[in-house]
Formats: sequence, C-alpha cells, structure tokens
Amino acid sequence: MLISTEQDQAGVLVAVRDSGPGIDPALLDRIFDAFYTTKSGGTGMGLSICRSIIHAHGGKLWARANDPRGAVFQFTLPDIERELTAPLPPSQQT
Repeated sequence: MLISTEQDQAGVLVAVRDSGPGIDPALLDRIFDAFYTTKSGGTGMGLSICRSIIHAHGGKLWARANDPRGAVFQFTLPDIERELTAPLPPSQQT
C-alpha cells in the first residue's frame, strides 16, 4: 500500500494505491452506491459513507485501476483558508 499527497492553491489530493486483485472496471460506477457490496458479510456502507463525508467538506472521491494491478482511491479536499472565506452556495444561504 502506498499513500501519497499533493497540495496546491485549490486544496489537497490524497491517493491510496494497492497491488491487490483490483476492482472489476464494470463495477467502478457502483462501488460508491449505498448497500452495494461484493463481500458476503459486507454492508455496502463504507465507501458510500466516505464519499458523503468528503462531499460534505467540499471534496470529491473516486477510484480507478492501478497499473499493473490493484486499485487507486483518490480524494480531494479544498484549502481550508479558501473554504472559510468563500461565500456559501445559494442552496445553503438563508
């Protein structure tokens, strides 16, 4: 497992790479769906909850294949200074 980070003026990018069996490309669109699981004892909530938390903080979470094998999960989060000084989106204004 390899974890890397990058930072720029917009925020931070975190990548978690592994060299396991990977994720079937046909399933990549579904792995973040609530209650979707490929594990016999799984609830299908873990990745859905992670994505919800990251989205709530203004970020994005996605996955892709890691060449030559494994998977890469990446997420972004905005710069805290930028987030604190940015106006609220219209949907959150009262």
